[in-house]
Amino acid sequence: QVELVESGGGLVQPGGSLKLSCVASGNVFSITATGWYRQPPGKVRELVASITENNRINYADSVKGRFTLSRGDFYNTTYLQMDNLKPSDTAVYSCYAVTRATGISWGRGTQVTVSS
Repeated sequence: QVELVESGGGLVQPGGSLKLSCVASGNVFSITATGWYRQPPGKVRELVASITENNRINYADSVKGRFTLSRGDFYNTTYLQMDNLKPSDTAVYSCYAVTRATGISWGRGTQVTVSS
């Protein structure tokens, strides 16, 4: 079992930046993939960025060149650096982690609002 807690959301103006953090606890060494989804108001959840156990990183086309996914030194923390934010980035951002034993675990999410 892996527990995930996100932080770093908030209100930012267009063009601004935020850095989200996701701290994992529990069986963190069994994580094979982790990353971030987001769910804009009234829309379906979409994958933003992911990283696999071989450190392959993928981004949604809508965030390429603006968002950067990284992991902390001890691999229990995942970061999402978000630059040049747009109103269309407004959403609840949730981190996830996958393990072979228990499947996918989710954090509760953090709200990101981009507005002037």
